[in-house]
Amino acid sequence: MSTYLCPKGHHSIESDYCSECGVRIQAHTESLLSNVPLPSTQSKGGQLTCPDCSALHEPDSGDFCEICGHNFVTGARGELPIAVSHPPVLEPITQADEPQTQKQGTLESGSSTVPSLPSPPLSWELTITIDPIAHDPASPPPPDTFAPFSLPLEPRQYLIGRTSQARAIHPEISLDLDDAVSHRHALLSLNADGTLTLRDIGSANGTRLNDIELKPMVDVPLKQNDEITLGHWTKIKVIGH
Repeated sequence: MSTYLCPKGHHSIESDYCSECGVRIQAHTESLLSNVPLPSTQSKGGQLTCPDCSALHEPDSGDFCEICGHNFVTGARGELPIAVSHPPVLEPITQADEPQTQKQGTLESGSSTVPSLPSPPLSWELTITIDPIAHDPASPPPPDTFAPFSLPLEPRQYLIGRTSQARAIHPEISLDLDDAVSHRHALLSLNADGTLTLRDIGSANGTRLNDIELKPMVDVPLKQNDEITLGHWTKIKVIGH
């Protein structure tokens, strides 16, 4: 059977996109291979062990450890910048400033009103569909059998990617029908305080949030009606209740 060299060193059975990691294979690399050695960064067992937290790491899943953020290329530790949003600090209003009357969570003083801070939705769910606009002309057409589906979320982390029985990768959000999605593509976290965050974990083809490319290994807060696009044509819409 013919195999093709992926830019990341895999033996792909597909000539256009790597059957292992989903990265696009350029025309000049589409040559038949035989007995090609694995990249020098790959260990004998096909996995790397993070020197900081000892977690197993697939070489084709990016340059960063998904657990602690260790950079396997530079050796830097803890490269997990997390976007944290802080609520505004409201200065207390005393009677010495001006008499006020408090009603239903607002402070009334003439026309001045201090609004209450918005709370995160009580529950979240995802709707997974095909985005025909995001379909690249060089990409294969989406399968006719794909049916949109919804996924309710509970407080935990969800791996977004494709299933690999050989590597024991079983994503909670499985997008097996889109082979441009990496096996370990992104991490979605529903936190205990009800906030929802998304992190691209070094995917081969990247992740877009509302048409903006995400930086890898950075937690980005999500809000109602946000749209995540990845792979050839997969769209994930965020819905809060």
